[in-house]
Amino acid sequence: MHRGLGAAASLIVGGSLLVVAAAGTALAQVGRSTGQDASSARPATSVPAPGSAGETQRVAATGTRIEGDGERTRFRLELTRPVVAQIFVLGAPYRVVVDVPDLEFKLPASAGRSGHGLVSAFRYGLFAAGKSRLVIDVTAPVLIENATFVPAHHGIPAHLAFDLVRIDAAKFAALKQSGQQREGTLERPQPRATPPAPKRASARPVIVIDPGHGGPDPGAVAGPDLAEKNVVLAVARQLKAILAASRRYDVHLTRNEDVFVSLEERLRLSRQYGADLFISLHVDALAESDAARSVRGATIYTLSERASDETARRLAEKENASDLLAGLEAQPAAGEDDVRSILVDLIRRETANFSTQFRNLLTDRLKGRVALSREPHRSAAFKVLKQSETPCVLLELGYMSNAEDQARLRTPEWQRQVAQAVALAIDAYFAERLAGNQR
Repeated sequence: MHRGLGAAASLIVGGSLLVVAAAGTALAQVGRSTGQDASSARPATSVPAPGSAGETQRVAATGTRIEGDGERTRFRLELTRPVVAQIFVLGAPYRVVVDVPDLEFKLPASAGRSGHGLVSAFRYGLFAAGKSRLVIDVTAPVLIENATFVPAHHGIPAHLAFDLVRIDAAKFAALKQSGQQREGTLERPQPRATPPAPKRASARPVIVIDPGHGGPDPGAVAGPDLAEKNVVLAVARQLKAILAASRRYDVHLTRNEDVFVSLEERLRLSRQYGADLFISLHVDALAESDAARSVRGATIYTLSERASDETARRLAEKENASDLLAGLEAQPAAGEDDVRSILVDLIRRETANFSTQFRNLLTDRLKGRVALSREPHRSAAFKVLKQSETPCVLLELGYMSNAEDQARLRTPEWQRQVAQAVALAIDAYFAERLAGNQR
């Protein structure tokens, strides 16, 4: 079967179901293959892929293969058994997204770091509860053709395969304009669990710790086995354990596993938990150069609409694009109502002062325990810090592009040191706030 991705289309091939759709198109489950084109099949309740009845072992992706050139590239994802997949394309930047229910990725650590043909790189991971995602960066606008599941044969593993076919930007835009390949607000993952109601006035201070990235968005990477998403989650867990042991705080993580959480959802969780302090954890990396290798140390960022310097601006731009890396469309910021703008501005000024207060305390507690960058205080317009009522900072723990930092980021002992320093800063911050309230 040879079918281009114009209007949303479903395809049942090789005894399994493949749903191929344009961005933003509603996707429907279709019944078991009868050998016909799925575009003529009637929507029905979900039917297990052949051979899956009674199986409890998760489907696993075990390898990838990319062949072809800059005009037509064949992408192959090796799988342990047939799957139901949803494939769609996105623009600005151009990407191809493959969603598979509860797929376990057992790919080599270096998978996706480089590409071939129309593929420049790809990422993968848990996107939401029960949904895994593969995001393929492409060098040009593309159509999807020849999507199929191929059973194992002649020593070639079973695999999901499809062609990426280059088209020009005008054709891509025309398909989008006609609705055949339209952009839209894609489904965003729902929270893993319903967070508790905001605290009472007498409750303990609420701390929300935000380990950045996750799932198909690894963040900064170094070598085959070190990813920012894993380092910051390890530090977040250590920090939560220290704070919980003190019994002075209610502590929550925006994620407690390797799963994608959108920037919008991180902000929503902070509001829903009623955060008194929000700390976002990250690790940076600079482009390969002699100068980049010499830059190291932790940096603490606060919110500012105008970046303190070019380094801060570029970092905020990169962190604000994390949703795009996970295969989501950018969401325009909602405008504030003019009637509320003055009040909101006053609240933000007070919140900014508290954020600066905590930043200074955190700097003092990190000194002597963790190396600091030459300019440890910076500011920029980080989306995750745009919280009008909650003091918040973004802590970059170090630079993966620096050999010394990279070695420390790997070790649980260093991660625990960082967590202890942040916990001491939190204690000092709330002690000062309490003392100020009692005057």
